[in-house]
This record gives sequence, C-alpha cells and structure tokens, in this order.
Amino acid sequence: MLEQPLFVHLLLAATWLCSLVAGFLLAFAVVVMPGIKNLNDREFIRAFQVIDGIIQKRQPVFMCVWIGSIAVLLAAAAMGTGHVDERGQLLLFCATFVYMIGVQLPTLAINVPLNNALQMLEVDAVDKAAHRAARNAFEARWNRSNSIRTILAGLTSAQLIVLLCRY
Repeated sequence: MLEQPLFVHLLLAATWLCSLVAGFLLAFAVVVMPGIKNLNDREFIRAFQVIDGIIQKRQPVFMCVWIGSIAVLLAAAAMGTGHVDERGQLLLFCATFVYMIGVQLPTLAINVPLNNALQMLEVDAVDKAAHRAARNAFEARWNRSNSIRTILAGLTSAQLIVLLCRY
C-alpha cells in the first residue's frame, strides 16, 4: 500500500472526513438535541430552524466535510480495489456500503425532508397546537434516524481505521 501514495492519501482523507461527519452526528445526538429538548415547542422549533438554517445556507466548511466525505470515500473505494488484498477490499467495501446506505441514504430520505418541513413552519403565524403537531411529527423520528446515522458513521470510521492500521 505504501507504493500507492494517492490511494493512501485518499484513504486517510476518507477516514478523516467520515470521522468528522460521525463527530458532527454525535454532537447532535448527545448535545444539540438533548439541549433543545427542554425548550417549549415553539422555542424548540425556532432553535432547530436557526441551527439547520446554517446548514441549509450551505455553510462552506460543513459542505466540504459532508460532500467531501462522500466523494473521497467513493474515490478511495474505486481505487482501493486494485491496491489492497481481499480482506482490505472487503473492509473498504463494507465501510463504503455502510456509509452510503446507513448514513447518507437516511440523511436524504428522512432527516433532510424532516428538516425542510420544519423550516417551512412559520412559528409566529401558527398556534400552540400547530407547534405541538410539528414537533411531534419531527422530533422522535429525526432523533431515531440520527442515532442510527451516528452509530453507522462511527462504524464506518472504525472500519477505515482498521484498514489503515493493516498497512
């Protein structure tokens, strides 16, 4: 593997970026969502709208890390098939599969649509019942999906670290 510096750099970058995503998801799971959980419905929705609004506006560092993790991991997986043994290929395939299906797919299929629905709610234009209904439709499902994404992003990072340590 040391003979293939581009592959090594891609694998290091993929490990780093996927680990940053795992940390981001973990921060939401153990700090952000528990922190805003105790707010009333209106405050909870508004707080999440503000936090998510930064992401929705394509914050450059976030976008580089999130999109970069996908691009670099896929590039490492494509290049890795010719540069690692069968066990390494299996690890790399599993890491890529887990990340794409277990982290990115739920993000696109569950979390982003929930975020977008919450963003559409004009908190000052609706009553407490609408706040309660919006939060009920959002919070438990979003947290469940994020917990799964967090675990699987961590698993991806662990698999990539194991692969790096093998060489």
